[in-house]
Amino acid sequence: MNWEIVIGLECHVQLATRSKIFSPASTQFGAAPNTQAHMVDMALPGVLPVMNREAAACAIRFGLAVGGTIAQRSIFARKNYFYPDLPKGYQISQYEIPVVSGGQIRIITDQGQRSIELTRAHLEEDAGKSLHEGVDEIPSGCSGIDLNRAGTPLLEIVSEPVMRSAKEAAAYARALHTLVTWIGICDGNLQEGSFRVDANVSVRPVGQQAFGTRCEIKNLNSFRFLERAIEVEAQRQIELIEDGGAVIQETRLYDPDAEQTRAMRSKEDAHDYRYFPDPDLPPLIISADWIEQIRSELPELPEALRTRLSQEFGLSDYDALMVSATRPTVDYFFQVIRAGEGQGVDAKLAANWIMGDVASNLNREGLDIDQTKVSAAQLAGLIARVADGTISNKIARDVFASLWSGEYPTADAVIAAKGLEQIQDSGLITGFVDEVIAANPKMVEEFKAGKDKALNALVGQVMKKSQGKANPQQVTELIRSRLHS
Repeated sequence: MNWEIVIGLECHVQLATRSKIFSPASTQFGAAPNTQAHMVDMALPGVLPVMNREAAACAIRFGLAVGGTIAQRSIFARKNYFYPDLPKGYQISQYEIPVVSGGQIRIITDQGQRSIELTRAHLEEDAGKSLHEGVDEIPSGCSGIDLNRAGTPLLEIVSEPVMRSAKEAAAYARALHTLVTWIGICDGNLQEGSFRVDANVSVRPVGQQAFGTRCEIKNLNSFRFLERAIEVEAQRQIELIEDGGAVIQETRLYDPDAEQTRAMRSKEDAHDYRYFPDPDLPPLIISADWIEQIRSELPELPEALRTRLSQEFGLSDYDALMVSATRPTVDYFFQVIRAGEGQGVDAKLAANWIMGDVASNLNREGLDIDQTKVSAAQLAGLIARVADGTISNKIARDVFASLWSGEYPTADAVIAAKGLEQIQDSGLITGFVDEVIAANPKMVEEFKAGKDKALNALVGQVMKKSQGKANPQQVTELIRSRLHS
C-alpha cells in the first residue's frame, strides 16, 4: 500500500522581551535555579498577572509579517492541567480568540516554492522546568523544580496540516525561524530553547481524504532532528497499521541515539484542558493605530528581499535564499557590494564567496557571520583582484586564508608580499604551453580523439609550471589554439 504523511507543526517562539509576560521577572537565560521567579510566577496567593505590552507588540509584528488577521480584541484563557513545574495548576494561554489568525509562510524546496498556511498564533506563558540531575542541592533520587522559565512569554505558531514530507516540514521550520529572528521578536537560539518545535504526524493511504490518528512529537530543538523524527515516526505508524495494529493518539519523544520515538503520555484533546476565560486578565485590546505604527517599523521582509535580490542583482532563487538566510548575512552581502563599487565586484561573485569560503571558515570555527575575520571591505578587495585578472580563483583562496589568519590587512598586501600576481607575459605562458605539449604526447592524442579530460590535464600541467600564476582561461585558449593548428 502507498502511504501519505500528513504533518502539522506547532512552534513555540520565546519572545525577546526583557521581562516575563505577566510579571516583572527577568527572562535572561542561564541564571541559577529559581533566582528569576517572581511571586506571580510562583502562584503565591493574592497576586495578579499584568500583561506585558511588548509581548503583544511582538505578536502584532509577526501577524503583519505573515499576512495574518490581527484580532483587535483577544482574550486569555486558563488551560488546566497538573504538572510539577506548573505551580498554578493551569497555564495562561489563548484559545477561542487568538491574537493572530491565518497567514502563511513561503518555503523553497527541491520541488520549488509553495506557501504553508497558518491556523493561528497565540500568546501564552511558558512552564517551569523539572531538574533530575546536575544540581548539588537536589538529593540523590529526587527531582527539583526551576521556575526561572515559568511565565516566559511565548508565541505559539500553529500551521495547517498541509505538509507532506519531513523535508517540507524542516524547510517550513527554517523559514519560520528566519522570519522571527529577522523581525526581531526572538533570538532563535535552539540550544537554549528559544525556538522549539512540536510535530503532529499521521499517515493515511494515498487518495484517502480523512486524516489518520496523529501523534505529537514534543520539543524538537534541531532542524535535523525534526526531519529525522518525522521520518521515524511515520515509518513506525505505517508498520504498526500494516501489522494489523492501530495508532493511538499520544505525545511522544524522539530519541536520536536509538533512532526511535517513545511514548510519553496520552494526547489530550481541548476539552480535557477545561479552557475558560481567565478572570484575572482583561481582554487584550489592540488599536488600529497601534497596528499601523508597528507596520511602519517593520524591516523589509525576507520574501520581498529575495525578490529584490533576484530582480536587481540577478541572483538565482537558491543564491537569494542563502544570502538572505539571516539579517547579519544579508547585511554583510550588501557591505561587500558597497565596498566593491566600481571595482568589478558583482553580486554573484560576492554571494559565491559568502556561501563558500566565508561560510566554511565560520562553520569550522563555530562563529556567526558578524564575527567573521575577513571584513566586507577585505573581501571586496579580494574579489576585485580576481575580477581584474590580477590573481586566479585558485590563488584567491590562498589569499583569503591569509586574510582570515590576520597575516595581512588587505588582499593587495598579500599578493605583493607573496608575489602571487598572475603572469601577464603571453610569451612566457606560450613557452610553458609548448613545453607541456611536447612532454605529453599521449594527452595530446587523447585530446585530438575528443577526450575533454585530456585538455584539463594539460591545463593543470601548465598551471603547475607557472606555480599557479598563469591565467587558466588564457592557458586553455592557447592549448586549444596550438593543438588545432
